[in-house]
Amino acid sequence: MDLISLIGTAASLSLLSGWRVYLCLLATGIAMQFGWIALPEHLKALQVLSSPWVIGAASVGVVAEFLADKVAWIDSLWDAVHTAIRPVGGALLAMAVIDANDPTWQVVSLLLGGGAALMGHAAKAGSRAVVNASPEPFSNVVVSTGEDVTATGLVVAAIASPVLAVIVAVGVAVGSIALIVTVRRLLKKLMPDPSKS
Repeated sequence: MDLISLIGTAASLSLLSGWRVYLCLLATGIAMQFGWIALPEHLKALQVLSSPWVIGAASVGVVAEFLADKVAWIDSLWDAVHTAIRPVGGALLAMAVIDANDPTWQVVSLLLGGGAALMGHAAKAGSRAVVNASPEPFSNVVVSTGEDVTATGLVVAAIASPVLAVIVAVGVAVGSIALIVTVRRLLKKLMPDPSKS
């Protein structure tokens, strides 16, 4: 893999960790188990992601996240708890993919991976809070199922093809920024400004 492909894979997995961290950890662990993602020598400690125990725990997390995400307001509580977890997962995934022989690049990949996951998380959590405000119960299930299908497809694409990984990273980054801006504007319209009362 060339540098652009590695950065694309790391960025896409980090960004998608903001949506579905356990899915990303599970997919990366399976990819490492089958040799689809090779770890650099200095990061062999992250080979633990391919451990059957970690894959099993990530599988349990995938199921729990799938179920919690379908119930209005439980998903927002889940998102609140995962505000600390998803950026750490995204940072670790970035470090697992980037072959940084220089400790400076290890720190850069850690910071950017965590930041990317936090951005993806902010977009997801913000949009879901708006969806939860809807009085009918079905929009939450529809949006959550769409996220499940989209995240699964994008994670598989990012791991399968370096070119797709770059496209996924750019698409998810642009989409996340657009969603954050849209949610912010919507919330400004819904929330009255106390200084104008």
